[in-house]
Amino acid sequence: MAVYTEVSDAALSEFLSAYDIGSLLSFKGIAEGVENSNFFLQTTRGRYILTLYEKRVREGDLPFFIGLMEHLSARGLACPQPVRDRAGTALGQLCGRPAAIVSFLEGVSVKTPGVGHCRELGRALAELHAAGADFGMVRANSLSVESWRPLFAQAEAQADSVAPGLAERTRADLALLEASWPENLPGGVIHADLFTDNVFFIGDALSGLIDFYFACTDAFAYDLAVCLNAWCFEADGTFHRDMAAALIAGYEAVRPLEPAEVAALPILCRGAALRFMLTRLVDWLNVPPGALVKPKDPREFDHRLTFHRQARDAQDYGRQS
Repeated sequence: MAVYTEVSDAALSEFLSAYDIGSLLSFKGIAEGVENSNFFLQTTRGRYILTLYEKRVREGDLPFFIGLMEHLSARGLACPQPVRDRAGTALGQLCGRPAAIVSFLEGVSVKTPGVGHCRELGRALAELHAAGADFGMVRANSLSVESWRPLFAQAEAQADSVAPGLAERTRADLALLEASWPENLPGGVIHADLFTDNVFFIGDALSGLIDFYFACTDAFAYDLAVCLNAWCFEADGTFHRDMAAALIAGYEAVRPLEPAEVAALPILCRGAALRFMLTRLVDWLNVPPGALVKPKDPREFDHRLTFHRQARDAQDYGRQS
């Protein structure tokens, strides 16, 4: 989450007048994250999150995201519920941006996850995949392998200023991944961005998943690869095999991986790491002046890629044969 667009009191009051959520008590920007402008709303009827959609989120994709959250919530997955206005509309316009209000989920994200958190996450990820099986809409992954080279083109000239040799390493990774990216793996709705700040816990129990604005239709095992990257590494690239083993085991307790998914796991993990390195690299080099945002360090995923280049099979990621 982040704030790129400032919202005046007058504009907010006009926007909220269309909703039946009570009177506004407090309104605060949220600085975490990098994609959209997010605000915490406290009203006389409860707590909500207001999002103004920016940057990589296309307005035409918003009905998919809104519909998906409603679908998953109806099937028992703990995720934000879009709030519709009195006319029954979940999407509006605020300060020239598409905007929506969603329910507030109880819980906190964990800064230093452990084995138990990872097992809970794996189970929740598989449950998400199952809950989305009958969702009727489709959205291609706009940040999959075919998008990575154009992303790199935006940052290639400055890449080595961020980390020595980064440009050459990235060119080599792109060539390998473009030549060997797996196809026809089992798939459906995936979250595609399930980092620690998008998963809430109450105590040791997972209480909800948030931020579905990269959700798309893609390989389930790619979603698992994103989570392995996001949860099982330190910033310096140190890999926690026990945490990865727990994450995979939690997932397979609900949905066992097929042989093709197991075989593809190393290349999927490498690709997921490159995807996040590239988007972070572009953001790192292009922070808008005055934006309330904390750009995330692309070098963390450069470090992860060192591990992925050496991995040979799923057992290197902790999966039991």
